[in-house]
Amino acid sequence: MYKPKNYEQLIGIKGFSEQLLRNHFTLYQGYVNNTNKLLEVMKNLIMEGKIGTPEYAEVKRRFGWEFNGMKLHEYYFENMTKEFKEIDKNSKMYLKIVEDFGSYENWEKEFKGIGAMRGIGWVILYYDKSANKLLNVWINEHDVGHLAGLTPILVMDVFEHAYMIDYGLRKIDYIEAFFKSINWIEVNRRFEEAIK
Repeated sequence: MYKPKNYEQLIGIKGFSEQLLRNHFTLYQGYVNNTNKLLEVMKNLIMEGKIGTPEYAEVKRRFGWEFNGMKLHEYYFENMTKEFKEIDKNSKMYLKIVEDFGSYENWEKEFKGIGAMRGIGWVILYYDKSANKLLNVWINEHDVGHLAGLTPILVMDVFEHAYMIDYGLRKIDYIEAFFKSINWIEVNRRFEEAIK
């Protein structure tokens, strides 16, 4: 069974109220709990010989939503920090961003622009090892639109729960606050792990 991770160390992060973070942690814990519940339901349905039934099909479909909701929140919280430092311009991550986007500024502008689009979802900087390429991608739902085989390097939540308590409809202000909380050490670690 999956266990919720503790992200209390993020309390006090600039630009994110304690209420917002605690609500977000609770939502994340719900994804963990629901992932575990669905695993148990699927196991029982299999034991009862109900594979192929509408009940089994619906539970199986729902599983991707809950599981990805859990995992994407873990990526998101883990690529944030109170001890923000600018990206290291000598890091492999920075150099790859410049190689693939022409400049760090080009990459940042596109990533923020995707986040500012109307709608709910996620913005993910993926790494495609087969093409040795970074891609900024919009994901509308947790379980739809992911690019198969790619590794998430940086994840930003743009569902309303990630910002409305603090920013109301000012999503762009939230995106700016998020950029001032990126844990570039973790992001670079993910990238270095992906390119091995």
